[in-house]
Amino acid sequence: MTTEKLHAAPPSAAALDPAMLAKAETLTEALPYLQRYAGRTFVVKYGGHAMGDPELARNFAEDVVLLKAVGINPVVVHGGGPQIGAMLKKLGVESHFIDGLRVTDKATAEIAEMVLSGAINKELVGWIAAAGGKALGISGKDAGLVTATKVERTVKDPDSHIESVIDLGFVGEPSHVDPMILHTASDAGLIPVIAPIGAGTDGHTYNINADTMAGAIAASLKAARLFLLTDVAGVLDKDKRLLTDLRPSDIARLQADGTIQGGMIPKLETCVAAVEAGCEAAVVLDGRVPHAMLLEIFTSQGAGTLIRAEDASGAR
Repeated sequence: MTTEKLHAAPPSAAALDPAMLAKAETLTEALPYLQRYAGRTFVVKYGGHAMGDPELARNFAEDVVLLKAVGINPVVVHGGGPQIGAMLKKLGVESHFIDGLRVTDKATAEIAEMVLSGAINKELVGWIAAAGGKALGISGKDAGLVTATKVERTVKDPDSHIESVIDLGFVGEPSHVDPMILHTASDAGLIPVIAPIGAGTDGHTYNINADTMAGAIAASLKAARLFLLTDVAGVLDKDKRLLTDLRPSDIARLQADGTIQGGMIPKLETCVAAVEAGCEAAVVLDGRVPHAMLLEIFTSQGAGTLIRAEDASGAR
């Protein structure tokens, strides 16, 4: 009596579930991108309304865990402005903004660190754990990751045109990034999740804009991609159509003619600084779209606005 297993005749292509075939075709389309990015680093700035939606947070965590599983090293930098504002309001601490930056006194800085390094950071670590990954929650203060310097801003009087310096308090920007802890974590199979807080050489703790921090980290790691997840599809032209591929000269032109304005300007400045400092490319895309990052990475069309250095070449 034979013990050999008997196999039914294979089904014809017509008999297969179309959804199964579609999944196989999707994996096949993704193969060259999987090969291209194996062992590379992606820095992802996670923020906006996606942070307040549990389903989108779950999707984001699954995407990050998938990237790690296929051999890509994701590094996550998260924001938390709305959550800081809510906590300040709850505690009765008044705050105001200048040029989009929160004026941060000592009490506000302490609350910001509590919210960013505590509640938000550990919640995101928890989402990644629930998706089957292992995340390490840190801030820029840990292992000297980010050294910050105090941000200085000037305003011009509209009548006299005299510029004066304004004090934003404990608002900083990265002056140095030491990625040692990120390499150590990634090599150990961990996904770094970073709160945008840094220590200054003066001993003070500084709140850092999350986009700016992500850009500095992407540059230091020579990342393959910097992703800025936002609440818009990407950079739009005057007819509200998505611009899919931009260079610094394009951005300067679009800013000069008023196409790019408001909060998109500092985001694109961050992207340009990152790609000019060694990051391969940056992408602005809509974090409200489920799995937008995977669509951008693993499909030929992409899903957002790609920013590359002026002399960069090759396919998206």
